[in-house]
Amino acid sequence: MAGMHGTPRDEGIVERLQDLVLKTPDMAELLHELVTLSAAALSVHSRLLCGVTMVRKKKPATVATSHPRVKAMDELQYAYGDGPCLTALRDLDTVYIPTLHEETRWPHYCATAWDEGIRSILSVPLPLEGEASAALNLYAAQTHAFSDESIRRAEVHAGQASKALRLAVRLAQLAEDRDNLAAALESRTIIDLATGIIMAQNNCNQDTAIKVLRSASNTRNRKLRDVAALLVASVGKDPSVITHFD
Repeated sequence: MAGMHGTPRDEGIVERLQDLVLKTPDMAELLHELVTLSAAALSVHSRLLCGVTMVRKKKPATVATSHPRVKAMDELQYAYGDGPCLTALRDLDTVYIPTLHEETRWPHYCATAWDEGIRSILSVPLPLEGEASAALNLYAAQTHAFSDESIRRAEVHAGQASKALRLAVRLAQLAEDRDNLAAALESRTIIDLATGIIMAQNNCNQDTAIKVLRSASNTRNRKLRDVAALLVASVGKDPSVITHFD
C-alpha cells in the first residue's frame, strides 16, 4: 500500500517538509513539524496523537510528539521491551490495534495504555537509510479508530514523509562529517604549529619534537591537541618566552 500515489494534500505536506529541510539544519524543528502536520492530516474522524520513534545504534527514542501523552506511551513500550511501535520498526510493517482491550500480543502494555485512555493504536514504519530506522505512531481515544482507508492514507503519508526525513538525516550526517573533519584539521594545524615551535626552541627534528609533545601530553594526562594549544597560546602571548617540556 505504501507505494501508492498520495493525494495532493499528502504531496503538499511533503513539499512543506522538504522546504523546511532546505531552509534549516535543525532536525528537531523538522520532526516537530512532521508530527504536527501528520496529526492534522490524519485526524479525519477522530483527533489523533502523533509521535515519531527513531532507532539509532539499536536504541529507540521518541524524537518528536504532537502531545506530551505520546512520549509516555512510547516510553512505556521501551520499558516493556516490545509493543506495536517496536514491532513495526523491527518488521518494517504496519501494526494496527483496533481495540487495546482485546489485544493479546502485549497484554501488560495494552492494559496500561488502556488505563491511560488510549483505545487504538496505529504504527507505520518510516523507511530510512543505513542503521537508522523510524516509525510514525498514532494514538486514538476511540476503539476501531482507523478504517482500511485511513490506514492506507497513513501508509501513503508515511511513505511520502519519509522522503523528507531521509533527506534530513542525510544532511545531518553530512554536517556531522563536515564538523568532524574541520575539528580534525584544526587539531592537526595546532599540533603542527606546536611541533614547529619545539623544533625551533630545541633545535631538533620533527620526530623528536613530536615525542616531546607526546611525552608532555602523557605526563599531564591531557589530550595532545590541548597541550599543543597551550604551547601555541603561550608563545603567541609572548614570543620571547622559551617553553621546554620535561
